[in-house]
Amino acid sequence: MKILIIEDDLEAAAYLAKAFREAGIVSDHASDGESGLFMASENSYDVLVIDRMLPRRDGLSVISELRRKGIHTPVLILSALGQVDDRVTGLRAGGDDYLPKPYAFNELLARVEVLGRRKGAPEQDMVYRVGDLELDRLSHTVRRQGRELLLQPREFRLLEYLMKNAGQVVTRTMLLENVWDYHFDPQTNVIDVHVSRLRAKIEKDFDQPLLRTVRGAGYMIKEDGRTDA
Repeated sequence: MKILIIEDDLEAAAYLAKAFREAGIVSDHASDGESGLFMASENSYDVLVIDRMLPRRDGLSVISELRRKGIHTPVLILSALGQVDDRVTGLRAGGDDYLPKPYAFNELLARVEVLGRRKGAPEQDMVYRVGDLELDRLSHTVRRQGRELLLQPREFRLLEYLMKNAGQVVTRTMLLENVWDYHFDPQTNVIDVHVSRLRAKIEKDFDQPLLRTVRGAGYMIKEDGRTDA
């Protein structure tokens, strides 16, 4: 994966570049909006990580201009402005995800990985499969070993998002934003309750566990079983 980091804080940019490199992700860097717009327009990237407050051209303006040019590379916005209205403004400007500062790098990495997968057009997949579990987005059905499993609408949406990102850690914040449409943490156990119910439905009476809890990070669905870590 190759990404572009548009960040005017040189120390922060150097830290991100090093951390991404250690995670196996190649990155380029632009230190202002105009340079970032040029690089994003002239080169091919899997994901753009854009700071909102930039010299010469602000981050939202960069995103809007890229979209106007027909460049739809997934964009993750980084910003110290973390209120709900700020996030909504960023997403409406053309951003695909929004992460307030300060943030944990693991959270940033997980979001970048998800956006990188999106560029490969996963939306075109009508059927998701993980092991012997199959989710059909068109017929809205879920089967395991050929047996239909009955899920509630929210459980289906939760499973769909997990399977769309199979093999990747999905954080609680990502689930709140993409499954519940919350851009804030309601401070409830709604995720735990739904994951528990979903796990019971897709794993009961089956030998192979699929839904893994990654302690301190989130959840992952994968074929080779569950070991809480």
